[in-house]
Amino acid sequence: MTYKKRLSIVALASLAAALPVLAQDVRPGPPPGAPPPPIPVLTVSGDGEARVAPDEATVRLGVLAQAPTARAAQEEVNRTANAILEAVRKVGVPAEQIQTEDLNLNPVYAQNRPGEQGEPRIAGYQANNVVSVRVVKLDQTGPVIDAGLAAGANRLEGVAFGLRDDRAARTAALTSAVAAARGKAQALARALDVRLVRILEVGEGGVQVAPQPIFKGRMAMTAMSSETPVSAGQVGVSATVTVRWEIAPCPAQGNCQ
Repeated sequence: MTYKKRLSIVALASLAAALPVLAQDVRPGPPPGAPPPPIPVLTVSGDGEARVAPDEATVRLGVLAQAPTARAAQEEVNRTANAILEAVRKVGVPAEQIQTEDLNLNPVYAQNRPGEQGEPRIAGYQANNVVSVRVVKLDQTGPVIDAGLAAGANRLEGVAFGLRDDRAARTAALTSAVAAARGKAQALARALDVRLVRILEVGEGGVQVAPQPIFKGRMAMTAMSSETPVSAGQVGVSATVTVRWEIAPCPAQGNCQ
């Protein structure tokens, strides 16, 4: 075989090897640097709640006094507040669980008579003191209220139950919220005839602990004929999550798993 024939055979073989490459799809793709096409998504939110028995209570007792002078009003409030503190301690509440929250002293103005000009005059002074008592033995809640009222408290600012450690309740609420979000996503996917591919993003909307209020009033009776009944009930812990899913069309009509 001559050199020219061998060269022709090699050229034909190279051309045959290149033919499959030439037969490939040569449709133009996205231009270089162009952003990828957007991913179809489905965004849902879910709410969850856990209700558990409380293990602490907060009682807020107050005393309000009014006198012609600021000193007299403050001294009257101080005497009553000290009596409240002593009475609560005798119930069995440690001193570190008792705290003064509000301490105010304000002038009381008299209204001008009809036709009287000038600034309103000060007719006296009003002093206020609120004592917050944290009760970890729930059966002491009623006795703490009664002791404070008997000692001179004339304001009951509120009683609320809560949790010392709410981590387990928060976890349960979040788990419930995620299950609710998943259920919503599945229902919407069926209605839209699409399938859920994967989770792209999960966001926690927040977890809130709602203390269970017993009652909240401004004025309290100065004497109680019987013990104050108190029922702890349950504390609600709520959570919200937002989940973003990637979705895709179903393979066939009515055949989407």
